[in-house]
Amino acid sequence: MSNAPTDTATDERIKSRSRFREALIRPELGGMVGTVAVFTFFLLFAFDSGMFNSQGIMNWSVVSAQFMIIAVGACLLMIAGEFDLSVGSMIGFAGMMIAIFGVTLGWPVWMAILVTFALCISIGALNGFIVIRTGLPSFIVTLAFLFILRGFAIFLPQVIERKTIIGGLNDAAEGDWLAPIFGGKILGGLFQWMGDAGMIAVFERGTRAGQPVVDGIPMLIVWAIVLVILGHILLTKTQFGNWIYAAGGDTEAARNSGVPVNRVKISMFMLTAFCACVFATCQVMEFGSAGADRGLLKEFEAIIAVVIGGALLTGGYGSVLGAALGALIFGVVQQGLFFAGVESSLFRVFLGVILLGAVILNTYIRRIITGER
Repeated sequence: MSNAPTDTATDERIKSRSRFREALIRPELGGMVGTVAVFTFFLLFAFDSGMFNSQGIMNWSVVSAQFMIIAVGACLLMIAGEFDLSVGSMIGFAGMMIAIFGVTLGWPVWMAILVTFALCISIGALNGFIVIRTGLPSFIVTLAFLFILRGFAIFLPQVIERKTIIGGLNDAAEGDWLAPIFGGKILGGLFQWMGDAGMIAVFERGTRAGQPVVDGIPMLIVWAIVLVILGHILLTKTQFGNWIYAAGGDTEAARNSGVPVNRVKISMFMLTAFCACVFATCQVMEFGSAGADRGLLKEFEAIIAVVIGGALLTGGYGSVLGAALGALIFGVVQQGLFFAGVESSLFRVFLGVILLGAVILNTYIRRIITGER
């Protein structure tokens, strides 16, 4: 009868880790710590400023949702080991194409939106295809498209309309079946009930007397929540999510083990373009116009949100939930400094400090994971 030990705890190949060390390597850790710190700061210094009443919460929630939408795509692409610096220009280009198709050419708005989505996703696929086929860094390829798309966003309306802002989208979208999915609001009845019950502020005079100041949740926020949930499920609950991690962690090893690396990376470029187009569509439906300068610097803000949320710049590590927390931090800080009465120019300083801290933390985490010194 064999007396061989069966307790795996004695196996020298298995290295035990403390719970504290396990917590340190969670991608969301930086985002969670940052979120707690930021909310604590503004609860102490801006609690009575209106930042945490219904209108204040809606203000920073909308800004955070904007960052979340583009951060989801940027996060998954970064985990796959690539970057897309054309996101901001894609937002401006997509909004302008919707306006040109829907206002200038007189197409139904639903058709203008769908064609624009198809066009933007195709450009995303082209980005990925060029990166894969040429072997060039995605930084260079998408930097080129940053200028190309921004150039078209400025050139096309000037040639067609002789101006760089096209309005009239609200009138064109009247009665459209697809536009409310991007520019409408939900739960209006609930907010009206809360206003009647005195739970949230209402207008006291004028034509809107008795109506709640916040009359619903914008579809922008709904899109952000849906994309975060779907992105998290894709990354953590599916085989494709494992492929994303593998493609960004070690490309050659992933290929050797049967992972379709090229398909994964091109798909992530397409997803990033899709998220940028969602942002652009929500924006033009909200403002009723498209501007050639929309989306300026959004590509860097998306990457910053993802890095704050715990993703490594080297790829193969990160979390959609962490990116969402990074976007929340971004939005709360941007609006919170205004409510706290802090000079708005200090937002960039505050953001730089958060980014630097996140990068240092991520570097430490990478050393824990890889065993580097």
